[in-house]
Order: sequence, then structure tokens, then C-alpha cells
Amino acid sequence: MGDNAVFSDMVSILGEDSVARNVSMKEYTSIRTGGEARYLAEPATTEEVIKILQYLRENRQNFYVMGNGTNLVFPDSGYDGVVIRIGSKLSRIGHEGNRIMAQAGASLAAVSNMALDAGLKGFEFASGIPGTIGGAVAMNAGAYDGEMSHVVAETLCVDDKGRLIRLKGKEHAFGYRKSRIQTDGLVVLEVTLELTPGDKSCIKRRMEDFNGRRREKQPLNMPSAGSVFKRPEGYYAGQLIQECGLKGYTIGGAQVSDKHCGFIVNLGNATSQDVLDLIRYVRKTVYEKTGILLEPEVRIIGGEL
Repeated sequence: MGDNAVFSDMVSILGEDSVARNVSMKEYTSIRTGGEARYLAEPATTEEVIKILQYLRENRQNFYVMGNGTNLVFPDSGYDGVVIRIGSKLSRIGHEGNRIMAQAGASLAAVSNMALDAGLKGFEFASGIPGTIGGAVAMNAGAYDGEMSHVVAETLCVDDKGRLIRLKGKEHAFGYRKSRIQTDGLVVLEVTLELTPGDKSCIKRRMEDFNGRRREKQPLNMPSAGSVFKRPEGYYAGQLIQECGLKGYTIGGAQVSDKHCGFIVNLGNATSQDVLDLIRYVRKTVYEKTGILLEPEVRIIGGEL
């Protein structure tokens, strides 16, 4: 199919305000690198998500589904396909009893604030994690001894055949930074959390404590893709990297953060190639010095290390 036909078909599904051509992924990723995606589509309803996925699959178009782009590295050459962004247009949140229901594009900060307002505890760990709840569930994001698997009651997803699937509890097959959503290629539409009644002032204090620790230890003032590597069993990636003398190590415009070695920051003019070259160099150096092979936590679109 020609470019114009694909574009006009997507506009007919989503509306012209929700489809754009030749969009720089620097503007849509927290690391602020990457070339242009041929199209960016932002559905505003779960029905639109299902329809656009069905259309792209039927017409054999490349696509990638993302949230807020907080752990993604797109290639400098761009993405020859459709990036479907599930973000602020799909971010409604509500609560009933001990449960919070959120659309996949809701930010973790907004969901945390809803939990606080409702006097529900158990989600404080996520209050400072950037990104959307859909992405967080898919990768079982976590911090400060909490993770999504502890609080997710169920999710509504769409599979690669366009069928709606409701996963409950253990059906998510959560593991360390993974879930069935990832392994089966599901797209999250809605998430339901099961929390516990708590004292609002205690909940607020915990959120402030976690966010204060995050500000103190992490380079939040610089573009990054969050924690670059998964935690190797029995170790901390940042500590291993620092012990290998890589604190502040720079390739091009990408640097191992001198505030937290588990982060790679964009000094201002980094390319995705700089970031990937630095990730490879860090992995190689740590492996040669310790025998531990660090596994990336960031998602590298269109390639591997």
C-alpha cells in the first residue's frame, strides 16, 4: 500500500488530529534520541486501539506500541512504520472500594495520587516511576521493594488476533521485569489495581520519602531512559559499573551518569548510536572484569546489542 493510502486510512479510523507523519522520536522518548517514525498514531478510545491494530495487521504494516517512551531507544535512522502511542488520550482513572481502574495511558504518578486521595496504600513505590501504567504492568516495573505484580488484580488486553483478553492474578505470569503481556505480545488497554485502606498522611509520607530518595540518587535533571540494566542476581548493576571504573565514562554525547552509574544520560547532543555504543562498552567491560553479563532493561527498537 502507498503512503498516502495508509495515512488516509488511519485518519479515517482515528481522525486527522491523531495521526502525524515523519515524527521525531526525540520528542517522544525520555532519552531524547532517535530519528523519525514514518507515522505516529494516538488512539483516544480502546475501540480505536483495537481498530488501528486490526487495520495495520491486515495490511501488513510495521508498528510498535509505546506509552510515554521512558525506557525506549529508537534508531537514528528512524522507524519505518507506525508508532502507536497510548498516552494522555487514554488516561482515565477511577476507583471503587479498594480498587483503582486506570486506562493504559495513565501516568503512574497520576494513579499514585488517585490512590492517595482515596486513602489506599500499596502503590507508593510507583509514585516516582516515570511512564504509563500499561507499560509498567507489561514489564512488571518496580522500586523500593514494590512491584506491579503485588498490586495488579486484572488487566484488559488485546491479543495479536484482535481478541479481548482479561488476565487475572497469576495469569499475568509476572517475573522480574517481565510478564505474559510481553511474552505473548499483548497490548494493555485497562488495568485494575487491588490496594489496601490506609492512613492518608502515612501514604503521603512514604511517597515523599521515595521521591526524595529518587531525586537525591538519580539524575532526574538529565534526559535518560531510566535504569539501563536489569539487576543481576545478588548484585546491583550501578555498583558493578562504578566498581569497574566507568562512572562518568562518555561516548559521544552519552555518559554513564556520575550521580548513579545505572543510568546513561544524554549530555545534550547524544545520538542513539552513542547510547548503544556506550551500553555495549559497559556490558563488555563489566563482563571482562567480573564475569557478570548485564542484561538491558531498556528496550532497543529495531535491533539488539
